[in-house]
Amino acid sequence: MSKDRHIPEEALSEKFLAATGPGGQNVNKVATACQLRVDVFKLGLSPHAYAKLKEIAGSRMTAGGELVITARRYRTQEANREDARARLAEMISEAHVVQAKRRATKPSRAAKARRVDAKKSRSAVKQARGRVRLD
Repeated sequence: MSKDRHIPEEALSEKFLAATGPGGQNVNKVATACQLRVDVFKLGLSPHAYAKLKEIAGSRMTAGGELVITARRYRTQEANREDARARLAEMISEAHVVQAKRRATKPSRAAKARRVDAKKSRSAVKQARGRVRLD
């Protein structure tokens, strides 16, 4: 799965379903789609990572704290199992990424002066566009 995080096997449960899509008659006979259920509480995530995972998972997270991933992209059980586990590992690693805090900044006094000067010069250009008087 991921290089630095181990996902315990007791947190996972797999079930194979009949898949849709390519496969001809085989798709009607063989259960190749993999439904991976993960008990998120057994993963031992930090509160921040848990909240982020919940946000990333969206409707795939149940009220009981179970993450459900269904993989039916491939024609074999093994390929779909690997796909589901890879998607889980990707979601978990994405949940551990911490966004940098934004620091509020102020424009410098010189920048404010440049802005005001630009506004004044633009205003002067527009003022000069008035009606032409023949006095």
